[in-house]
Amino acid sequence: MNAFAPRTPHAQGHARVAADELLRAELTELLPPPPAPEPEPGLRHTVLRTALAGDGPGRRPSPARRSGFRLARIAAPVAACAVVAGVAVFALQETPAGGPDRPQVGQRAPGGAGQVLARAALAAAAAPAPDVRADGYVYVRSLVAHAGRAASGGATTLPAVHRREVWLSADGSRAGLLREPGAADVELGARAPVYELDHRGATPRKTTIDVAPPSVTHPTHAYVATLPTDPDALLRLIRTETGRAGGDTDQRAFTAIGTLLAETWAPPKVTAALYEAAARIPGVTVLPSAKDAAGREGVAVARTSDSGAQTQWIFDRATSAFLGERTVLTEATSAGPAGTVLGVSAVLTKAAATAPGELPGAARA
Repeated sequence: MNAFAPRTPHAQGHARVAADELLRAELTELLPPPPAPEPEPGLRHTVLRTALAGDGPGRRPSPARRSGFRLARIAAPVAACAVVAGVAVFALQETPAGGPDRPQVGQRAPGGAGQVLARAALAAAAAPAPDVRADGYVYVRSLVAHAGRAASGGATTLPAVHRREVWLSADGSRAGLLREPGAADVELGARAPVYELDHRGATPRKTTIDVAPPSVTHPTHAYVATLPTDPDALLRLIRTETGRAGGDTDQRAFTAIGTLLAETWAPPKVTAALYEAAARIPGVTVLPSAKDAAGREGVAVARTSDSGAQTQWIFDRATSAFLGERTVLTEATSAGPAGTVLGVSAVLTKAAATAPGELPGAARA
């Protein structure tokens, strides 16, 4: 874990208060707003269907939630937590990791972190190219667990790891599928269904919202294949597209790259460039040991936010293959004491499929 300089009790108290306030503020953004006065006649209210719940009433759903990209992953690029069925699901913070030893933008991560990412880039460059057809699907099978607590408060708990399967349309033109045990299948469509009200008490009318065009935060397989293979150009693009929402561009870039690594199947040169781009993000460090959701142990690179949430990417020691992610508190916050695991994942299979719901041969075992 990252080392922290000793603080006086007074400074520690202020740091904890600031971190807790950040967590509460980001949670508040996702909670439903307080009751509003009766709207003016003709005012339209869009109420998302249950499958799109979590963005808050009246808010346009994010491209990630409309496409299913990064759905149910702990390392969500936006928001500290979401409230679903009375349970708060924690995700990454968006604040930067500070400190005098941060490398300058454009430089490689120092020491071990840069070496780990360089080895991962070499391994990725030598990997076979994806064989997904333009009219096919990318299938990703993983194990995930997300920490949560009751909306009324209490201790944060991490449930048992469960399987997650997703089928994503290669060009984004057809509906995909999200499948998790104990839950109904979720269709990941190119057009998100919503219900609209012309006024309070009116009968809801079903309509759709078009998804955003392909981007770093709303990628398709076809789009990812066109990303720059020059690490500096790639990092500039990622910072530009993820920085539009505000906050710390370095943290947003790191989490966006993690999502691309975990839930897309990029060409070898693009994957290698993603690792090299990550090595240029300030605040990236190395951890000698970490375990993914499947219990596989490896070496990790990590980045810690000011609120104390550390994102870890875990790599196989022998092959340098990406295994999964882990999110851990490095200091006490309202979510729990230092060492609390907020989420964990493990990528098991990436393969080509011809239809949503179809299991590729490599995933049938």
